[in-house]
Amino acid sequence: MAARSNRADHIAARLSAAGFTPRVRHRKGCICVETEVPDPVSAEAWRELLKVLGTADSFGLITSGSGRIAWAAISKDTPATAGAARGHGHQL
Repeated sequence: MAARSNRADHIAARLSAAGFTPRVRHRKGCICVETEVPDPVSAEAWRELLKVLGTADSFGLITSGSGRIAWAAISKDTPATAGAARGHGHQL
């Protein structure tokens, strides 16, 4: 579990360094890092956001009338299961 928390902390630190304000939330099956995405956002910050999101087990962008929230989730499942979910596990 410590490695997963470290991954989430690393994601949050990189988002902070890029100018975002991340929140880390522990959920039932994952650790989720969320941040509001301002409008406008610089091209450099947007590129870093995408790089950081790509390091998570899953990620997304939620858009609503009140703004945009980017999220990155680190699975609490075993690494083999999480890798398979991202397409990096064994193929049958």
